[in-house]
Amino acid sequence: MNLSQYLQENEYFNYSHPSIQSLISSIEEPDPYQKIIAAYYLIRDNIAYNPYTFSDGVEALKASYAATHDSAYCIPKSALLVAVSRALGIPARIGLGDVRNHLSSPKLIDWLKTDLFVMHGYAEIYMHDKWVKCTPVFNHTLCEKFNIQPLNFDGKSDSLFHSFTQSGDKHMEYVTDHGSFAEMPVEKIFDAVSQAYPHISLFNQSYSDATNRPASLEAEITKI
Repeated sequence: MNLSQYLQENEYFNYSHPSIQSLISSIEEPDPYQKIIAAYYLIRDNIAYNPYTFSDGVEALKASYAATHDSAYCIPKSALLVAVSRALGIPARIGLGDVRNHLSSPKLIDWLKTDLFVMHGYAEIYMHDKWVKCTPVFNHTLCEKFNIQPLNFDGKSDSLFHSFTQSGDKHMEYVTDHGSFAEMPVEKIFDAVSQAYPHISLFNQSYSDATNRPASLEAEITKI
């Protein structure tokens, strides 16, 4: 199996960026696999999940976007873990799927006009001779408000969203699996997002009108 394509640096998995190098150097674990696990938790909890940031356009798809902001959505947070893995010499790629989120806030549903989240991003990392999926997306404090357990990652088993909350309510339903990619499939993402949310101006470098974009998901949720 040729895994070299999953080690390359590019515009979106830009691991030479100073902020990403700083993140890696802050992890004291000597073993690269343990570094990746530690990075998973730093990305999960230190960068708040904020789906509204996807209207920031092309820049918001990059690993460096997540590394330089205090909040980001699923694709850049996952891209950041992919970039960290590649920087450590561990093959990694971005995975994408459509999910139906049963715990969205009313304001988020109103903004998107649907509870279907297209092109949900997660990371796939080649650890111990197999691909393992992981989702460094929902931060711990947000999970507490949603009454769900934050996703843990041990480097051995897939770490994907829970189908139900701790009280038995529906949480996340995986609808479509788009597969995994060595390169960020920008055009595929653009097309899917434009079709799903035609009313929102997205992925436009000149996009600046944030007046209709709510501030954050976490601020909208009161603890259950």
